[in-house]
Amino acid sequence: MKKHLANLEDESIYIIREGFAKTKSLALLWSMGKDSTVLLHLVQKAFMGQCPIPLVHVDESYEPEEMIAWRDEYTKRHGLKLIVGQNKRALSEGMGPHKGRLVCCGALKTQALKDTVKEHKIQALLVGIRQDEEGSRGKERVVSPRSTSGEWQYKNQPAEIWNHYNLHTPDDVHLRIHPILHWTEMDVWQYILQESIEVIPLYFARDGMRFRSLGCAPCTGGIRSEASSVAEIIDELKLTNSSERAGRAHDKEESYALQKLRKDGFM
Repeated sequence: MKKHLANLEDESIYIIREGFAKTKSLALLWSMGKDSTVLLHLVQKAFMGQCPIPLVHVDESYEPEEMIAWRDEYTKRHGLKLIVGQNKRALSEGMGPHKGRLVCCGALKTQALKDTVKEHKIQALLVGIRQDEEGSRGKERVVSPRSTSGEWQYKNQPAEIWNHYNLHTPDDVHLRIHPILHWTEMDVWQYILQESIEVIPLYFARDGMRFRSLGCAPCTGGIRSEASSVAEIIDELKLTNSSERAGRAHDKEESYALQKLRKDGFM
């Protein structure tokens, strides 16, 4: 194992074990994307090949059918417990991207996630976000306490010094824990290659297009690419100067769009 990746893996596993030991109800937020799938692999490494916590997927009902089929087959094959959260009321009232992408994400992602956390009494979520992925995520801490309404107070975050994470909180405080916060997109793909981690095929080029970031179908565009393997994706990344989330529509909706969503409880 490359020393750089070994150090990242050790730090992430330490964070995962700390989160498991010091929270009363931990789950993993899983989008089927590369980052949360790497995080799932790290959880299994932390616990001798097992995943002792449930996965949570927030289903907006607008994901590509291939994502849902892969999710169900993958979790069944690996014997994983899956919790699917969905804002059925908003969907029944006609919520969708035509209402405005920030409004839609607020209802079908943020509110659905907060409702799922409350329903299943989840005190803490492992989340596979990275600081290099997007500006607001660069402001995060490894452990992020949330208010009772799920809000992220990004202007008032506790300091983290020498791996002393803010896990000593009352049981009623909801936490977001980010074990791969300091990884880069390149780190993730190099680790996937090294560990032979299975990822959803949407990342690999078909007919000259592939997805670099995954989300709901109306709001996520592909990129031109001929990369049909993990090694080819790594080679492609070495030459690109475009943003990883360039294909995500809500990131373009307005200035600080994702920060506004995350402030209210978005992942």
